[in-house]
Amino acid sequence: MTVRLRLQRKGKPKRPYYRVVAIDRRVKRDGKPIEVLGQYDPMSEDNKFNVDAGRVKYWLKTGAKASGTVAVLIKKNQVNEDCK
Repeated sequence: MTVRLRLQRKGKPKRPYYRVVAIDRRVKRDGKPIEVLGQYDPMSEDNKFNVDAGRVKYWLKTGAKASGTVAVLIKKNQVNEDCK
């Protein structure tokens, strides 16, 4: 089982917000996650990105890979210094 850290879409039409989740890569975008790590609201003025940094580091250390968008958000918000 390959685990990915990726975004899971929630919210209303034209008003999305996202959960940052650890999920098996074969599961659909809105499928059942292994663990919810935080949330991201791109519609707010300051683009709120709130995650549990300890759990993100744990999942990355155990071999999970972040999706492109999640990796950029993690790096931009300095959650994990060695995230690629």
